[in-house]
Amino acid sequence: MKLQQGTMCAILAVLHMASRPQEQIPANEIAEVYGVSQHHLAKVLRTLSLAGIVESTRGAGGGCSFIGDARKITLFDIIKLFESGWTTPRGTEPDAPSEEAAELYRVMDEVDRHTAATLQSVTLQTILNNAQRSQRRRRGKIGLHSVVIAD
Repeated sequence: MKLQQGTMCAILAVLHMASRPQEQIPANEIAEVYGVSQHHLAKVLRTLSLAGIVESTRGAGGGCSFIGDARKITLFDIIKLFESGWTTPRGTEPDAPSEEAAELYRVMDEVDRHTAATLQSVTLQTILNNAQRSQRRRRGKIGLHSVVIAD
């Protein structure tokens, strides 16, 4: 699945903020970490703010913070803010140029339905939990490796 740059930027920014709840994170930090322009990020953050997922505070000590519920917000919730049409079923096209084309449309609709269902089942909290587990495993391997080398 290929998402627009703005959509990926939004998902990464939300995850970055959700991983540090109760913190004001400067937008320039998010832009730097993920290699996006601050101008583009500002547009993304505005959309997320209007959706009630993040809020921003201007001025010294300001920044952005996650205000949503990571246990309830799904990838689909964020993606649908930025992507249009990819989850809209084509339906059975009565004027499809051939039976093969009609069948292709049907299959692609099925793929879209499965993709949407999967994205609706993955919450931000799931991603954050999995990232924390991966980080702990990596730390454990590094620590174990260090002990083995020291012997």
